Amino acid sequence: MTSLTLEAPAKLNLGLRVVGRRDDGYHLIESLFVPLALSDAVTLDFDAEGVPGVELVLDNAGSEVPADDSNLAVAAAHAFFEAWPGGALRIGLEKRIPAAAGLGGGSSDAGAVLRGLAQLALRTPSAGELARLARGLGADVPFFLDPRPALVRGIGEVIEPVRGLPPLWAVLANPGIAVSTAEVFRLYDSLASGQAPKAVPAGLTPPQPGSTMRPLVGLGGDLDALARFSGLTNDLEAAAIRLCPPIARLRDRMRELGVVGEGMSGSGATIYGLFESQSEAEEAFDEVGFEAPTWSRVTRVQVES
Repeated sequence: MTSLTLEAPAKLNLGLRVVGRRDDGYHLIESLFVPLALSDAVTLDFDAEGVPGVELVLDNAGSEVPADDSNLAVAAAHAFFEAWPGGALRIGLEKRIPAAAGLGGGSSDAGAVLRGLAQLALRTPSAGELARLARGLGADVPFFLDPRPALVRGIGEVIEPVRGLPPLWAVLANPGIAVSTAEVFRLYDSLASGQAPKAVPAGLTPPQPGSTMRPLVGLGGDLDALARFSGLTNDLEAAAIRLCPPIARLRDRMRELGVVGEGMSGSGATIYGLFESQSEAEEAFDEVGFEAPTWSRVTRVQVES
């Protein structure tokens, strides 16, 4: 028996634009993904000689976190063992990231399982082989194979690491209501009817020379420029608010806190406010005094120099 424990970080979307739609229904997005210090803990106990199978043990998980094969961590293990047959695996999953919150918790758990099994299993797959498995599990999973700041395009498969983002802290607030990504995109399509970009063939991510996110990547450590930058817009916000009106109230409260920038992460319902220092973030957090059922945290954005 060999064991390994990995951190599975949450992520924020610093801006999210829907730039197209494939004719198979998948949306093409462009977003700057940044990992957070907030993370789940994934422990893998692997017995190469054991009876093949995957067991999941959840800790601190609500009822919205599946405990069966639909859990992305379990699905990732099955996908790995289908490609490279192995032994018995026990996944211990301590949840700290809320589910269905736009923070990528389930996708990060899956990415951690793939990374961990690549270390524990007898065969070490290539980065390309792991990426193929990740793409089959979900749009955000490829990012979590190597979670560091990146410009993400397509349906999540085009990942361009970026450096030079300024040190940041984030105040996170979620109304405690799970929001379905599929429902948000469905409503987005309805609201954007007649304005949506022309569909492109499945499997194609066209070049985007007019990237709306790239100016954000080039800001480096200029916090004043970040505060003025309009690229933190999330195209899914209007649809998410229709489905979960408390998002708008949290957003309005966040804007009152003197943030460097604010926005909604992913398909919601988490709102974030960005601050230059831990002390500023904690002071703002204490000032607003989020109350249950709102889930809220102060955490560091994991940027690279």
